[in-house]
Amino acid sequence: METYLLEWANLLLRWVHVITAIAWIGSSFYFVFLDNNLQKPNSPDLLEKGVGGAMWAVHGGGFYNPQKYMVAPKKIHTKLHWFYWESYSTWLSGFALFTVLYLYNAGTFLIDKSLMDWSPVVAGSTAVGFLAAFWIVYDVVCRVFGFRKNGELIVAGLMIVVIAFASWLANQLFAGRAAFLLVGAMIATAMSANVFFWIIPGQRKVVAAMTSGEAYDANALAIHGKRGKQRSVHNTYFTLPVIFAMLSNHYSFLYTHEHRWVLLFVMMFAGALIRQFFVQRHAFHLGRAANPWPFAAVGVVLIAGVIVALKPAAPVASAAPAAPVAFAQVKTVIEQRCYSCHGEQVQMKNVRLDSPELIKQHAQNVYQQVVVSKQMPMNNATGITDEERALIGRWFQSGAKVD
Repeated sequence: METYLLEWANLLLRWVHVITAIAWIGSSFYFVFLDNNLQKPNSPDLLEKGVGGAMWAVHGGGFYNPQKYMVAPKKIHTKLHWFYWESYSTWLSGFALFTVLYLYNAGTFLIDKSLMDWSPVVAGSTAVGFLAAFWIVYDVVCRVFGFRKNGELIVAGLMIVVIAFASWLANQLFAGRAAFLLVGAMIATAMSANVFFWIIPGQRKVVAAMTSGEAYDANALAIHGKRGKQRSVHNTYFTLPVIFAMLSNHYSFLYTHEHRWVLLFVMMFAGALIRQFFVQRHAFHLGRAANPWPFAAVGVVLIAGVIVALKPAAPVASAAPAAPVAFAQVKTVIEQRCYSCHGEQVQMKNVRLDSPELIKQHAQNVYQQVVVSKQMPMNNATGITDEERALIGRWFQSGAKVD
């Protein structure tokens, strides 16, 4: 029953996490789009009010006219909407999911004993430390170099090195699938921390000064706007790398590769380049930036290079036909490799394989997970061999008979 309830917790938390992530990333993309499409108005009344940029849009049968004030407006006549719960909800639901799936089952999902034979508590603590350590390093880099001459280039270069090192280190310490997710989670943690520690507090100070009715120094408050803008832009470049890291941990041909950390880093870097293309293309159409196609081209070439590099070798034709597989052989393999998670005591994913009838019922799933994707056993914790996978494959392809 405990395993069954954990599976439901996993499903529901994943559902909430995806929904809130869509809301957060969607709002991030939208505001980047606005910043790159707003044009300085010619209307004297808008200029007098301090409107620095405006645009017209049509959606859902209505017309919209978003305006951006470069200085605080004299008065806000309607409710002021704050964009932060999208970020907080995404991180909280993601960390809860990480706790249920990886920390609670660290011995199964987080630890690969061929890499590090450590206790679940130590492995889990180190994983959480990854999230905090990356945020601290990133924040220090931004504060030290962010507003210097060519500061953004310096920050970008340093963070590329830091993320490359973190990708390598995570894959030396943790099971491949967990390592991929952990790298994505550490970047996502920095994104949410940007909102929590800098963007929203800075905006609150500006709003408080604006609504206090007292005189305030606009130049002194400007730093909050600059820092908030800086961190918001960083967040939008982090989005595609994070999404790739989160999705790729479901594809074993990536996280089981001997050079998996390189694959992860290259694909995330390609994602950041492609995001740069989308950010810059709006400004390019308005004559504010250079043509962004080189960024997209390099990103696509990197992805194509990974695809070519991972191309599977052509199968070698067997000189003799494979011997027929008896169900007793398959049953022996399943008993040794699968019962610990899918037997009488525990049924991960609500799958039980300790009888011929149940094996027959789940034969398609066993074939896909064990033979095709090779995702099971998780992290190959029970040491299944390629020969045993092939045995199950031949049994299934010959009809999956249990008699």
